[in-house]
Amino acid sequence: MITTILNVYRRPQNLEEQIAAIRGQTVESKIWVWVNHHEDNADFSFDGLDVDRVVRSDHNFKYHGRFALALLCDTEFVAFFDDDTIPGKLWYKNCLSTMATHSGILGGAGVTLNTPVYDIPGYTWQHERVGWPSQNEEIQQTDLVGHAWFMKRWHVNYLWRGIPFTLENAEDIQLSYLAQRYGGIKTYCPPHPADNKDMWSSLKAEELGDDPVASSNARLPGFDYFCNLRNACVKDALDNGWRTVNNVGDSVRN
Repeated sequence: MITTILNVYRRPQNLEEQIAAIRGQTVESKIWVWVNHHEDNADFSFDGLDVDRVVRSDHNFKYHGRFALALLCDTEFVAFFDDDTIPGKLWYKNCLSTMATHSGILGGAGVTLNTPVYDIPGYTWQHERVGWPSQNEEIQQTDLVGHAWFMKRWHVNYLWRGIPFTLENAEDIQLSYLAQRYGGIKTYCPPHPADNKDMWSSLKAEELGDDPVASSNARLPGFDYFCNLRNACVKDALDNGWRTVNNVGDSVRN
């Protein structure tokens, strides 16, 4: 059994479509909704939604709140979706098939870090993306994943093994780093074949994710802060033993 946790902040208008996509999976799931406080969702009615739990916070716990809620799940697996992420109907089946051969932290948009470059604005680390951005045909190991996560419920505990470097951002980096450091758990991106979008983690990422409320929108004033905080989190993880696919931490430590 799976518990799905959906996060609501500034895009409540996507929630019903997300719920329908989860209910439309070929694998059954409970659905919990975590609501971070914001005026953009204050007037949204959560009554009557086809979900099992709605948990409303009177504080914005940002990216990490939903992962704290997951500690209360009693299912074997737990899944998370960003609020701009609508999965294809075979996404859960895809994740379970991947788990059978590559048990780990799974996700819909994988990131593999490359050589650090310090004269480029924004992200310090060059990186490659897999999943829906590149349509990988096979399971691919990555350094971290985002947009959609799927894992054993027990593996959520690794995020809370220590005090996170920051609670402002970078939950995706910290989850994969700490799961590897304390549990030897690797991170993978399931197949996203170009000819079968039913298996994809996200069908409308570019359409729903590139808007004025996106924290990763390079056109917004806070983008530099967003990037710098993530860069600092990467460096902290590398300094403390994170082993990346391309061993980029070796150049930092040396």
